[in-house]
Amino acid sequence: GGRYVTSGAIAGPVVELDMRTVYLKRLTMIGVSLGLAHHFETLLDHIRAGRLKPLLAGTYPLADLKQAQTDFLAKQFFGNLVVLPRGA
Repeated sequence: GGRYVTSGAIAGPVVELDMRTVYLKRLTMIGVSLGLAHHFETLLDHIRAGRLKPLLAGTYPLADLKQAQTDFLAKQFFGNLVVLPRGA
């Protein structure tokens, strides 16, 4: 038992999925399009406390924004791409 949760579709709207995975493992699928502000605050609290760790595929200084955009459009990563402002 478990949950698959998605809140984005950067790879496109169509996904190949073997439905047997869902029902044989008794999974729940949840789609989210908009959260509430207090949900985001709760998420940040979990991250700050070390209970959750965002999956980073890469970080880029602001000066490398063009490369970050190129990598984002290539869709060859798993996780998040983060652009860091100056001095971060």
